[in-house]
Amino acid sequence: MRILIIGGTRFVGHAMAEAALEAGHDVTLLHRHETAELPGATHLLADRDGDLAVLADGSWDATIDVCAYVPAQVRRLHEALGGSDQRGGHHVFISTVSVYKEPEGPGADEVAQRFEPAPEDATEVTNETYGPLKVTCENIATELYGDSGLTIVRPTYVVGPRDATARYPWWPLRAARGGPMIAPGPADAPMQCIDARDMGAWTVRLAEGRVAGAFTAARPFTTFGSLLDETVAAIDSDARLVQVDGDWLVEQGVDGLQMPLWTEGGAEWSLAMATARAEAAGLTHRPFADVVRDTLKWALAHPDQATNDTWGMTPEREKELLAAWQSTQA
Repeated sequence: MRILIIGGTRFVGHAMAEAALEAGHDVTLLHRHETAELPGATHLLADRDGDLAVLADGSWDATIDVCAYVPAQVRRLHEALGGSDQRGGHHVFISTVSVYKEPEGPGADEVAQRFEPAPEDATEVTNETYGPLKVTCENIATELYGDSGLTIVRPTYVVGPRDATARYPWWPLRAARGGPMIAPGPADAPMQCIDARDMGAWTVRLAEGRVAGAFTAARPFTTFGSLLDETVAAIDSDARLVQVDGDWLVEQGVDGLQMPLWTEGGAEWSLAMATARAEAAGLTHRPFADVVRDTLKWALAHPDQATNDTWGMTPEREKELLAAWQSTQA
């Protein structure tokens, strides 16, 4: 099968490209920069916001668009692949659970209410516009490819090796350092994630089967406390979680940047979506302990990618907060 992946060299796209190559497919990757990775694929260098003439002579059985964030990108790719004379085959659009308005409780499914779409000419991507922009992208993709020719994948937090966002990698790295570590409350706040490799292999299978429809891509939801418990349990260290009240942490100026993936405002039910539809379509998950250990191994080997100045807390600040918290409990 000939598969075109738009943005197939980083994290989520890389996992899809690897899975497609391992399945024996003829893989073409459209991306901006030279790379020595994924040598089994054909590499087309282009900026999707610029000249896409490199796509003019090709044809594929399926296209997976990993990196469309604004509406114009969806229309331009369709035009570059022949417009109504589609040369891209079945279309898979990678969206996000951020398209959903905040549900009232756990278990919302793919027909849950989405945000109002952003204007089609919108181009600024922020935390506030990200979801509405993806809604517009989904709507345009549906218009262009039709319900039967389109798969929409809506992942929650994507984790695993090669996670250069440096969000989840901070936790295995912190656990590996050992000692008492802050577990921000509430421990029962919902949490949901998916390993990029599991999502990648499953997305390729959806493309292979031309499985149409929208799917929430996530592990069955758990809690933030359980995520941290499982992370620490999978790592050989003397790390010990110390439960710290979330409201108290907010009063001390702590937020979700310093404690990655933590929702300082309490429960977000968009992190407790139903997964039955995706599972019925073949989504499976590796043991989470494997995700933890594989992430740590990669993060230790690539500290330049697994850490940055945006996410996490210094050891000194954590020690200071733990001492202050324990003084309130005396």
